[in-house]
Amino acid sequence: PRLNEVLVEARKRGVLIIHAPSGNVDFYKDTPARRRCAEAPKVKTKVPLKWNDLDPDREPPLPIDTSKGGWEGPRTEGRPQTRQHPAIAIDDKVDGIGSTADVYYLLEQRGIENVILTGVHTNFCVLGRPFGIRQMTYLGKRVFLMRDMTDCLYNPKHKPYVNHFRGTELVVEHIEKYWCPTFTSTSILNRPEFHFKEDKRPHVVFIVSDDHYHADKTLPPFAQMLREKYNCRATVLHGQHESRIPDAAQIDGADSVVVFVRRLLLPKEELGALRRYVKAGRPLVGLRTASHAFASKYKYPKGYKTPAGNDEWPEFDAEVLGGSYHSHGPNALGTDVANVAEMADHPILAGVKPAKWHSTGSLYYTSPIDKKATLLQTGSAMITSKETKKKSLVTEPLTWTRTHNGGRVVYTGLGHRDDFEVPQFRKLLLNSIFWAMDRPVTENK
Repeated sequence: PRLNEVLVEARKRGVLIIHAPSGNVDFYKDTPARRRCAEAPKVKTKVPLKWNDLDPDREPPLPIDTSKGGWEGPRTEGRPQTRQHPAIAIDDKVDGIGSTADVYYLLEQRGIENVILTGVHTNFCVLGRPFGIRQMTYLGKRVFLMRDMTDCLYNPKHKPYVNHFRGTELVVEHIEKYWCPTFTSTSILNRPEFHFKEDKRPHVVFIVSDDHYHADKTLPPFAQMLREKYNCRATVLHGQHESRIPDAAQIDGADSVVVFVRRLLLPKEELGALRRYVKAGRPLVGLRTASHAFASKYKYPKGYKTPAGNDEWPEFDAEVLGGSYHSHGPNALGTDVANVAEMADHPILAGVKPAKWHSTGSLYYTSPIDKKATLLQTGSAMITSKETKKKSLVTEPLTWTRTHNGGRVVYTGLGHRDDFEVPQFRKLLLNSIFWAMDRPVTENK
């Protein structure tokens, strides 16, 4: 049903839909949609139109073992299906139904260069058929995979012994590395991406748009670690330093949101997704510049108005995170980090050792913080007074927790790019995400 919703919306946008139900096209032999492909004029191609197996010159073996077919559960003899699933509607007025080479012939007849693949199975037909990813790439099309509208044929009893859903992700990652980009149906439907109801993994969404600390480089590998080691679904919404959160509807489907954004003016609809999430009391983790994430200017001139159609949230720090960010110390000094001794048994500080270390990120001035917040770490630096020229030790709240609308919130002033190289910080961030979700940190076996 979700795939059908995607096709309905795509049709409205003028996308040509070609159904390719493998060996079952005879079911549709007398339909206009089938004739549309069958009657498309043949064209010469620079490479043969055929099934394309693994290409050793371009890709390594697939990351999942399907040497025994990949089947789970019992199999019936012969071909059980006779047609495409009836939940996927075919519009005879505009759609095509193709078999093999005729799919390409129709694309050429229409002058189509951009091809989006959906369906099953990613590691077999979607990659290998004469209209699949490999073939379309060889023929010079711009190819994309809609990764939440596909599945793989994989048995978790075989290598690499991951659950079925992670097996599909591994195949998608293989395709991203060696064949083509991918995206989700969120881009079409403006709704959270699809996942099977049996997929119980928590979904962690990272909102990234930072032009100071290279969060675009540091957070994607951290998200990948969550997928590989901690059985999470992880999505990075990367603003590419622009005033936007792409696919912001993904926030609605998150189990935890991590914000690493700096002074961003956003369209109302996009910031509205986060406002809804926070209002519902959902888990949130703020990193470093999240304390001034949605205020586009440090100081606003008198009479300033947010541009029409956009939204800002300068109160996000005090209202949601519970801080009072107002500046930071000299970059060269960094921050001396110290766990609060009395909070040593807090789950967020579990394994965050040694309890004292140095961050190259400047000290954030965050005090005062919410009186009801639980302080977990402090940051210190020897600051020279501009007035007296004397040095004094300045200590500020660095990491704390609180609740907002009943939901757990964590904020830390850490998150400098060098922090991600420090095991204590990575452990702190990992613990924070799971604590906010009220889940134990469980590493994959």
